[in-house]
Amino acid sequence: MTFILGLTGGIGSGKSAASAWFESQNITVVDADIVAREVVTPGQNTLVEIQRAFGEWVLQDNGELNRVALREHIFKVPEARKTLEQITHPAIRQSIIQQLQRAHSAYVILVSPLLFETNQHELTDHTLLIDANESLQIQRASQRDGQSVEQIQNIIRVQMPRVNKQALADDVVLNDGHLEHLYQQLMTLHEKYLALAEKKQS
Repeated sequence: MTFILGLTGGIGSGKSAASAWFESQNITVVDADIVAREVVTPGQNTLVEIQRAFGEWVLQDNGELNRVALREHIFKVPEARKTLEQITHPAIRQSIIQQLQRAHSAYVILVSPLLFETNQHELTDHTLLIDANESLQIQRASQRDGQSVEQIQNIIRVQMPRVNKQALADDVVLNDGHLEHLYQQLMTLHEKYLALAEKKQS
């Protein structure tokens, strides 16, 4: 049985920088965001179900999901989020499990911004939160995504509050914006996870 680490953090917290560092240590990373995109590609049952639930307007002319239109619809009609999640979450979970089982590295990481919100932490042995204060999150995300401060604040609002995540996570790394500082903390944890993985194997 492979040791599975759940890695999470709010928007702009530095999750991607952390997961890239772990990958550089030859650790397999399964990214829930990528899986979420994969399950709604043309030809997937999940996309057919979304179309059935919402109508033709959710598809672009090329048959791909119209993410922008769907995102706007969900912000205007909150109950639509529940409908969408009921369709996508089981498909995402199933694909994540398959990918975690196929992984071949000392341990494997599941990266998910909604690790706790979607109960994906139940698939893991241990959890790590990459944490950053809100002003830093907004600054980073607005530079990276070209989204407005208001849009980013909306995303932060619908995600689980920082304090709740801090209470749920087994390990918390404070990412103050200095990559070297982040990597030093991750190196210490990497050693710990290698030991935990070995213990689980034996």
